[in-house]
Amino acid sequence: MEILRVLGRPATSDSVVDQILVSVGTAIVEGRLRPGDDLNSVELARTFRSSRTPVREALLTLEREGLVEIAAHRRPRVRGLLLGEVREIYELRATLYGLVSRRIVEKAADSDIEVLRTCQREMDRAADAGDVDRYFWLTVGLRNNEAVIAGNATVGRVLDGVGVRTLQLRHLGLSPPGRLRTSAADHARLLRAYEERDAGLASALSETIVRRGLLAVESVGWTGDRSPRTSP
Repeated sequence: MEILRVLGRPATSDSVVDQILVSVGTAIVEGRLRPGDDLNSVELARTFRSSRTPVREALLTLEREGLVEIAAHRRPRVRGLLLGEVREIYELRATLYGLVSRRIVEKAADSDIEVLRTCQREMDRAADAGDVDRYFWLTVGLRNNEAVIAGNATVGRVLDGVGVRTLQLRHLGLSPPGRLRTSAADHARLLRAYEERDAGLASALSETIVRRGLLAVESVGWTGDRSPRTSP
């Protein structure tokens, strides 16, 4: 599970804390919990048949990652990034993924490109089916594979540092009508640039993909405060 990976926790863990992290974190990322929504510790403890201690630990972890805010004498609630913060994060991601794509062209073996082709085929199928959640998690997997192929551990750590906070936004950015097909077509062009070993084009396309994601977030009226739901 991507949320556990970014948090540096074992993907195979079955602890109550990690179960809560995955459940609450995924609900925030996929938009079932929205900025401003309360997180009831008592209800979470009842749902997971635990004491409130693992609930508290999980929520504190999500607070450190910027998904939850915990104030004195108030229930924890889902935190929303302000639009200015969102733009700053996307500017950073665009620059870093441009670097990642350039390094892929320089370093990738044919077998690495085939991994990316497999990801692209799955993304195309999800886009054709209109499955936003599946398409989203496939793009997350694609970006993870790209970071590994690029082989720059420092860049990977920086991307992970903003990773969980951006997942919520990246999912939202795929929700406008027609967005899945546009995104899939953009990624297909990026794959061709990798195949043709065109570093400049790959870098520019990768940055464009990220910036189009930001435009999509802005188009649905994200404010960081109870951002609206949209239909796929």
